[in-house]
Amino acid sequence: MEEQELYGKLFNTIPLFSENHLEIMLNTMDKKTAIYYLTQAVTFAYKNGIYSLGECELISKSIRLLHREEDEKNTED
Repeated sequence: MEEQELYGKLFNTIPLFSENHLEIMLNTMDKKTAIYYLTQAVTFAYKNGIYSLGECELISKSIRLLHREEDEKNTED
């Protein structure tokens, strides 16, 4: 299997294979992937000291709540 060359990484975790790949990600994003991207962005920002401890706590709680709501919705379906 041929390995595709890496164009870059978003938030130091999400592989990006071309400029067009980013466009595809933007055009096909759903709620689940949006939450994933936000989680990666916040984790990246925290690791790089962009947010204060209080800001991190608020964002972390918000993400946990979103994940919990999504999990509850999936179990009801």
